[in-house]
Amino acid sequence: MTGRPEHQINKDETLSKDGEAVPAPRKVFVKTYGCQMNVYDSERMTDVLAREGYTATDSVDDADLVLLNTCHIREKAAEKVYSELGRIRKIKTERAREGKEMVVGVAGCVAQAEGAEISRRAPIVDLVVGPQSYHQLPDLLRKAKGGEKVVETEFDIDAKFDHLSEKVEKPKLQRAPSAFLTVQEGCDKFCTFCVVPYTRGAEVSRSVSQIIDEAERMAASGVREVTLLGQNVNAYHGDGPDGETWGLGRLLRRLAEIEGLDRLRYTTSHPRDMDDELIEAHRDLKSLMPYLHLPVQSGSDKILKAMNRKHTRDDYFRLIDRIREAAPDIALSGDFIVGFPGESDADFEDTMDLIRRVGYGSAFSFKYSQRPGTPGATMADQVPEDVKTARLAELQALVTEQQKAFNASRLGMTCDVLFEKKGRLPGQLVGKSPWLQPVQIDAPDVLIGSVQPVEIVEIGSNSLFGRLIEGHNETLSQAPDLKEVAFDA
Repeated sequence: MTGRPEHQINKDETLSKDGEAVPAPRKVFVKTYGCQMNVYDSERMTDVLAREGYTATDSVDDADLVLLNTCHIREKAAEKVYSELGRIRKIKTERAREGKEMVVGVAGCVAQAEGAEISRRAPIVDLVVGPQSYHQLPDLLRKAKGGEKVVETEFDIDAKFDHLSEKVEKPKLQRAPSAFLTVQEGCDKFCTFCVVPYTRGAEVSRSVSQIIDEAERMAASGVREVTLLGQNVNAYHGDGPDGETWGLGRLLRRLAEIEGLDRLRYTTSHPRDMDDELIEAHRDLKSLMPYLHLPVQSGSDKILKAMNRKHTRDDYFRLIDRIREAAPDIALSGDFIVGFPGESDADFEDTMDLIRRVGYGSAFSFKYSQRPGTPGATMADQVPEDVKTARLAELQALVTEQQKAFNASRLGMTCDVLFEKKGRLPGQLVGKSPWLQPVQIDAPDVLIGSVQPVEIVEIGSNSLFGRLIEGHNETLSQAPDLKEVAFDA
């Protein structure tokens, strides 16, 4: 044996076959709450930690490091985190009895908003880290392991973006066919119901070169569809390689040139930042999918003003008309908040009228919840909970009716479907339509990661069902050989 005697091996080391001390395998469990941005951030944290020897695990019980990546948008978000921490405390205590270490961290927007309060209320938490500090995780972890209670919530988005490209590359064709890519973070709009400007900071955009580099790596590793992310993604204003500031429309045109990237999407948008260049991209780019999430929140001018949205219902109608003129087959999605302070029956009816006039393919709707630190939380004339509940049920019934009608309109249509994974039944695959609907089909696994023409033959409650159109065998022979690939979720 050429290495150190076994009794000199540290607790974080093990012996290799040749007797050398090497770092012991370590596992990280990441639980993600909230939006796609948090999903993306969790992936980036896992990438950063991979360089430190951590592998991801789906079980909190055998994790050496537990990270809760939190969301602060909805009511009681922080309480859900504390409840989860209570369960983790029992596991950490049991691990300690066995002489095993477990580091517990809270990340994301609750971490940013609550800060030191988390460490005070939940002593088992070793590390609190805000959304802008994930690239510092290795150093912060070392401090936490040294016994220091670490709270890092300072804003430095530029530094975060600088480190996003420093990620562990996965072998070619090892990535799932669809992936998220952050291009913008933060928001300058200060809607009175929203906590994002306080937890994510001001609007900051990544450079074009950073985004293109990451997108090219994604395409090389098997990604066929990229969804660009930002709290206010269509406010993107990144530095271009030509020294000019690029908007989202111009960025999409450049991304459309990348070989292998067949589909582009983006979310979430604000009506005030939907400019001509972006609308023209929907008209011109075949790879830009005909689906747009464009939240309006309310159909009442009075409530829109109270929300500080800085647009009117008529502004929104005119914008929708321009978008549909450029892309007639586009499906629209929206966000709606019912029961904002001061919302009367007439204001709510204005929202219902807007939904009927626009016609949505899908929508997300919520009861207004008071977020501490936002102007809306202290407004007078808060709407009673039972009124909010009744209005939400009525609104959701309408948008569900519209979604079913839109799905039904796809019956008999032939469209391209990106196949992403195996279905629940043997021989079944699940894919995604251009309008973001799940599509199920009986087809061989070899089609995973390819885009195929499919005829929609049945409409389910949550999915479309289709069949490969005649002549698919010709396409099948050109599909990537992915039979042995285990895709990341």
